[in-house]
Amino acid sequence: MSAHDLDGAVDPHGDVSVSELALAAELAGSGERAASADIAEYALWLGDDALILSQQLGAWITYAPELEEDIALGNIALDLLGHARSFLRYAGSWDGRTEDDLAYFRDEEEFRSAWLFEQPNGDFAQTIARQLIASTYLLELYSALRASTDPTFAAIAEKAVKEVDYHRDHAVQWTLRLAGGTDESRSRVVRAFTDVWPYAAELFRDEELIDRLGDAAVRPSSLRPGFDAVIEAVFAEAELEIPAVSTSSGGGRHGSHATPLGHLLTEMQVLARKHPGATW
Repeated sequence: MSAHDLDGAVDPHGDVSVSELALAAELAGSGERAASADIAEYALWLGDDALILSQQLGAWITYAPELEEDIALGNIALDLLGHARSFLRYAGSWDGRTEDDLAYFRDEEEFRSAWLFEQPNGDFAQTIARQLIASTYLLELYSALRASTDPTFAAIAEKAVKEVDYHRDHAVQWTLRLAGGTDESRSRVVRAFTDVWPYAAELFRDEELIDRLGDAAVRPSSLRPGFDAVIEAVFAEAELEIPAVSTSSGGGRHGSHATPLGHLLTEMQVLARKHPGATW
């Protein structure tokens, strides 16, 4: 639609036309090809984490405890989906797969997401506990990844870090609100952190892939001090204690996943698999 309607009057909405070619170019990405299979694998790690967490948060739309949270969680989910698209597009450039191929036509054992992101939403407190751990980790990760020797990783991180900074602040504020609210809200958030804390350790586990990538990637263990400092400060303000629980074995980076991932993928992939190649 142009700025003028059929009668020649000025449209109050201005020019809202979209160039199909410009939009196609934006969705196609930079066109950079992953430099190696290892680079593509690392992009899968990061893309799958963002994709699965986005899918989880999207499930809260129309179910969040207040309208503002419907919007907030939906926006966070969309940010993460954008990160996932960038990383998966880059991963697929190595062997000719598209972002849709990687999202909808891989089986469970082909995903590389860490177990934390696969944990079910549970109640709102559990979602916030998972989100605080996830967003604190991602902010540390993307802040460091901006210095990657791989220019595509550095560019994606430069954009993503600004968005994840908001995600973390949102989770911090809700953690404080729940911990300082009623007895019920406090007991729920304490239980939630006890449930999700075992899955934090996998995020900081160094793998052989990291050794091979060198300065193109970020060493997970190097992120732990910054992560711990933030979590400890939030817990101190909320008068919470770090849960004294055992560590999960994890295994998501090698295709071994928590049970909930299979259910999530079934729901996420059903339409694409039932109608492959469909467009709208």
